[in-house]
Amino acid sequence: MALRELASLEKYLGLKKPNKYSTQGDKKVPVLQNNNGPPLVGQVTIACHLVKEAKRAELLGDGAEGRAVVQQWLEYKVTKLDCCCKEDIKTILKDLNLYLQDKVYLAGNQFTVADTLMYYGIHPLIVDLAIQEKEQYVNVTRWFDHIQHYPGVRHHLPPVVVLRNRIYTGRLH
Repeated sequence: MALRELASLEKYLGLKKPNKYSTQGDKKVPVLQNNNGPPLVGQVTIACHLVKEAKRAELLGDGAEGRAVVQQWLEYKVTKLDCCCKEDIKTILKDLNLYLQDKVYLAGNQFTVADTLMYYGIHPLIVDLAIQEKEQYVNVTRWFDHIQHYPGVRHHLPPVVVLRNRIYTGRLH
């Protein structure tokens, strides 16, 4: 999965020459065979390298705090989202929903590589949610729908239908 995500990131960044990847270990950690030096290991390391290679440093965040937030979300994706079990999904979605309550993007008001890779990682979870479940995570759903329509991001993933109006049960609101 990580290799496909990195290939999609390359396309989004407009990198002309596709890189050569392999994996190592039981967890299939991605490895970029770098012509100019030693291989780069790990999805976060490779993603940051690709962003720099494409001369799109703004995708890594503005200022020290912005860059730290982007790094935090990239690490969260790899350490929590990519290896979550079915029991962890609701907690991840609940935490993300709370975090996105007052934000457009993961790093505040700026689209970054963290939004791209988190979108790729969370896509399989959102696809499996029923409409009512998507309603429980309205901030995640709003962010997800925004990112899936961001120019050039979706690539290999099918679009997910997201209702724009809330569904109310028979209760008065």
